[in-house]
Amino acid sequence: MKAKLKPVYIAVRDFFKTADMFLLTVCLLLAAIGMVLIYSSTRSYETNSYIYVQLTSIIIGIVLFVILSVIDIDIITQKWPILLAFNILIIAALFIWGVEGDTGNRSWFRFGGIGIQPTELVKITFTLLFAKQMSFLHNSNRGISSPISMVQLLIHLLFMFGLIIITSADLGSALIFIAIFAVMCFAGGVRIIWFLIGIGAVAALAPLAWNSFLSDYQKARIMAPYFPETVDPTGLGITWQVNHSKIALASGGFWGQGFMNGTQSQSDALFAKHTDFIFSVAGEEFGAIGCIVIIILLLTAIIRCIYIGLKSNNYMNTVICCGMAAMLGFQTFENIGMCLGLTPVIGLTIPFVSYGGSSIISCFAAIGIVSGIRIRPNPIRRYRY
Repeated sequence: MKAKLKPVYIAVRDFFKTADMFLLTVCLLLAAIGMVLIYSSTRSYETNSYIYVQLTSIIIGIVLFVILSVIDIDIITQKWPILLAFNILIIAALFIWGVEGDTGNRSWFRFGGIGIQPTELVKITFTLLFAKQMSFLHNSNRGISSPISMVQLLIHLLFMFGLIIITSADLGSALIFIAIFAVMCFAGGVRIIWFLIGIGAVAALAPLAWNSFLSDYQKARIMAPYFPETVDPTGLGITWQVNHSKIALASGGFWGQGFMNGTQSQSDALFAKHTDFIFSVAGEEFGAIGCIVIIILLLTAIIRCIYIGLKSNNYMNTVICCGMAAMLGFQTFENIGMCLGLTPVIGLTIPFVSYGGSSIISCFAAIGIVSGIRIRPNPIRRYRY
C-alpha cells in the first residue's frame, strides 16, 4: 500500500515547527541590516544592481536553507567521493577559467555579469567531507588522536589549502579552512598535545614562509596593522583603506550620523564600503549601537550553531555544527578586526551583511545544514524510528 503524502499545508506547518526558525530569523535580521547598508553605500554608484543581486542571493539562500533542513545530512556525507571530486575540480578549474576580483586574486568565475567565488561553496562541502573523515577515524581502532589519524587529517587540510593558494593566491579564503580545521579537531576530541605541536610547527616554519613564499605586498599587508608608520609613513598607501575605515567608525560616535548621511561612506572615501568595510559604514551611519547590534546577532548565530551541535549527541553532527560556527566566527573576527585596524586586510566579508552572492548563499547553506541536524533524531530516537 502506498504511503499517503501529507497535504502541503501540514508539511509547511511541520517544517516551521521543527526547523530552527530562531537561527533563520537571526540571520535574516543580519541580511536585512546588510541590505540597508548596501543601499546606502552604493547609491552614489552608476548602477543600482547591487541591491537586486543581494536580494536575489538572499532568496536563493532561504530556498537552500529549506532544502538542507529537510535533507538528512547523512545521505549527503555518504556520497563523500562526489564531495571530494567537487572540491578538487571546482578549485582546480580556477587554473583555466579563474578571473581576478577586486582584491587581485584569481578566485572568481565570471559568466556574463554573474560572478561566483568557488571557495565560498567549497567551505561548506569541505566541512561535510572533513566531518565524515573525522567520524570514520574516531570510530576506527586507532582513534582520532593517533599519529596516523592526525597525518590523514593534516594531509586533507594542506591539500585544500595548497590548491587554493596555487590556483588563486587567495590567502584570506585559505585561512578560513585552517580555522574550520582547528575548531572541528578541538570539538572532535583531538588531544591538546597535537595543538601544541601544531603551534610549534607553525612558529618554526613561519620564517621560511615569510622569506620564501610571501611577496613584499603581502608582507606589508600583514605588518600594516602593527607597524603602520614603518610600512606606510605617509598614510597614503597600503594603510589608506584602514585609516578611512577608522575615521568612519570614530565619526559615527554612539548614535551615528544617520542613514545615508555618513561623511566617509557617502563621499566614496571609504574603499570597498559595500563589501569588506561595510561594518565601518554601519559604525558611521548607525554608530556604536548599530555595530553592537550586528555583533550580538552574529554571536547569537555562532553560539546557536555550537549549541545545536552539542545537543545532537552525534559525533559527526557535532563537528559539522562547530565547523559551520568556526566559518562564521573567523570571518566575523577577521572582518571587524580589519575595519578596526587590528588585523590584516585580507578581503573577507562579514557573514550575512556584506554584499556578495556567493557569500550569502554559502552562509544560508551553512545554517540550513545546522537546522537539518536539529531536526534529525538523535541516535537513541533514531533506533526507535
